[in-house]
Amino acid sequence: MRNVGGDIMVGDDPYDPYKSLTNPYYNYYDAYFRPRTRTQERERPSSNSVQHGLPDLVPDPHYVQISTYVQRSAMYNLRCAAEENCLSSSAASAQDYDTRVLLRFPGRIKNQGSADFRPSRPRYAWQWHACHHHFHSMDEFCHYELLDASTQARVAEGHKASFCLEDTSCDPGYYRRYACTSHTQGLSPGCYDTYNADIDCQWIDITDIRPGKYILKMTVNPGFQVPESDFSNNVVRCDIQYTGNYAHASGCHVSQY
Repeated sequence: MRNVGGDIMVGDDPYDPYKSLTNPYYNYYDAYFRPRTRTQERERPSSNSVQHGLPDLVPDPHYVQISTYVQRSAMYNLRCAAEENCLSSSAASAQDYDTRVLLRFPGRIKNQGSADFRPSRPRYAWQWHACHHHFHSMDEFCHYELLDASTQARVAEGHKASFCLEDTSCDPGYYRRYACTSHTQGLSPGCYDTYNADIDCQWIDITDIRPGKYILKMTVNPGFQVPESDFSNNVVRCDIQYTGNYAHASGCHVSQY
C-alpha cells in the first residue's frame, strides 16, 4: 500500500494497473512477457518522454526529523517484512508473540534533475512479492543505517526496495506522470516520492540496540544503480537520542556521506 496523494491509499493490483492505451508512459512490453535476447527494450515514442540531462534525487531531512518514532510490534505482524529482510538477524528465531522494537521514519525524495528517474531493472525483470502484493523494480531504492554517534560504527541497518516508485506529489507547474502500478514506475522532475513512516520496512529494527546517542543515515539510490547529475546530495543524517522507550531526532541535514 502507498500514499498516492493526500491520505488516499491504493494497492498495486497487477491485474488492473490503471491500464490506458493512450498513456505514453507505460513500458513497451507486457508485464508478464520477457523479450527475446535479440530484442532491445524500448518505449512507445512520445514527445513528452524525451529525456534531456539526468535525474537528481534529494531526500527531505525535515520530513524525517518531524516524524521519527519508536514502535513495538508483535512478530506475527511482521512476517511479510521478515520475508523481505527488513528485520535484524535475531528475528529469525523469534516466535509469533515476541516483540520487535522498530525505529520508524518517513522518506520524501524529490527529483530536482532534468530527466525522469526510472528503475534500474527493465520491467520484465521486476520481482513479484506475493506477501505484500507488489513488484520490486530495483534491488534497493533507499538504504538505512544506524551508526554509533561516537565511533560512527554501524550498529543496525534496514533497507527499502522500490516497490512503488511514483510521483506522489509535484511542485507547482509540474504534473504527476507516474503512478504506483505493475506496468510503470518512475519519478518525474519537480516531483516527490513519499513513503510514510507507517508502511512496512520504513524502519530500522533496533530490538538489540541499547539506549544511547546514534546517527540515522538514509541513502537514496545506494550503489549508484541509476545515473544522476549529482550524487553529493543523496544522504540524510540525523542525530538520534534513544532512551529505550522513545527516540528523538534532531539536526537532520543533507550530507555528502
